[in-house]
Amino acid sequence: MRPKIMSRGIFTVSALIVINGCAVGTDYEPPELVVQQEYVDAVNPQPFERNDTLRWWLSFDDAILNRWVAKGLDSNLDISAAVERISAAQAVLRGTGVNSVISGDLKASSTRSGGRDIATITSNDISLSGNLAIDLFGGIRREREVAQANLLAVVDDSQTARLAYLSALVSAYVNARYYQYAVVMTQQAIDSRQQTLVITKHQRAVGSATELEEEQVKALLYTAQAEIPDLNANFLAQIYAIATLLNEPAGPLLTDMEASIPAANELLGLNLETPYKTGIPADLLRNRPDVRAAEQRLRVAVAGVGVATAARLPSLTLSGSITNNNSAWSFGPIISLPIFNQGALAANQDQATSEAREAFIIYQQTVLEAVEDVQSANSAWQRDRNKVDLLRKSVSSYTRSFELSMQTYQAGIITLLDLLDIDRNLDSARLQYAAALRDLSVDWARLQIALGAGASVNSYTGETKARR
Repeated sequence: MRPKIMSRGIFTVSALIVINGCAVGTDYEPPELVVQQEYVDAVNPQPFERNDTLRWWLSFDDAILNRWVAKGLDSNLDISAAVERISAAQAVLRGTGVNSVISGDLKASSTRSGGRDIATITSNDISLSGNLAIDLFGGIRREREVAQANLLAVVDDSQTARLAYLSALVSAYVNARYYQYAVVMTQQAIDSRQQTLVITKHQRAVGSATELEEEQVKALLYTAQAEIPDLNANFLAQIYAIATLLNEPAGPLLTDMEASIPAANELLGLNLETPYKTGIPADLLRNRPDVRAAEQRLRVAVAGVGVATAARLPSLTLSGSITNNNSAWSFGPIISLPIFNQGALAANQDQATSEAREAFIIYQQTVLEAVEDVQSANSAWQRDRNKVDLLRKSVSSYTRSFELSMQTYQAGIITLLDLLDIDRNLDSARLQYAAALRDLSVDWARLQIALGAGASVNSYTGETKARR
């Protein structure tokens, strides 16, 4: 009989106590999951094999971002810690199998003894002893299976750490550029209001403007100036966050950013017509490292049931020793059967079974959340593009409107209140446009992360780490 994990996450009871081949427990088989056929708002809903080597951040066409991504992939502390966890898991795996069933030691001693009227005697003893555990019921094999699956899960965790780093870095970078751009736009508003104040003062001097109108212009000017400190503080906060992600001092990063301030329509240079595809939900089982890690932990839990089952059964060990003392040797089997702790061992087996069921539930939930991530990011990205296009037109119209209003105000055709109202609308439209560009870029990155893109990229040069 070949026991399976049922799609509803329930193990057959008999499967947990049957000796299958020569190993107790359940031989792992990938569970069958029912997932939706395609995403809502799907783009090119055709399956694709893998995207873990896709360097999607190049779509931003930003040299500084590309350079920082490469730095962080080599120096980010979260990624470095994940790599060390791989080394630890590899060491655990090396300790299983043959290395776990053989034990023994070589002892050597040399002793000199004597006394008054007793001749001095030198005694040399050498002994060699060894033990070989026989895997009668496959418990040792299951332990190695646990270590192998855990290693694969840890490797997938390291790729999840890479995606988390990419998400955090790109988000912080986009926000830093947004605040930079907002400062530029606010400074433009300050300049235009200073110009309006000069005109208003001149008109007041000739009697065509009032003190009230002059104070209204000053108030609007001071309001814009007061926004600059907060914008700069938010910009610096993003630089400090990037410095932490890169494990670098913030000073040089700040210098790089200040040397390259984006133009009005080039917040990050992301092409609205950037081609992409979402594939189908089933692709996530291959491409999302967190989904793969959840499945490997399910495999760990299933093998753990076999380990717990084997612990309740007899064990056989072959032991032997050789000594140079009288050329003695011994060899023979030792059979051990747990009797009085069967209750505790049965409880451990039940616990392992429940943990396997829980692992399957977690795996199901991880897949569902992955599908949700893709659909949410994809829908937001598509709608962001429409919003950015409309706000770009809005800024263009308000800019032209303000230019015409300034001319008609100087000619005395419209009032100052009309001019200031258009000025406020232009300033608001510019910042809305900047915020929309930021959202567009963040959602593009969020979509790529949700698809698992770039998980195995090791550096900007395109080097990738093997998935397995």
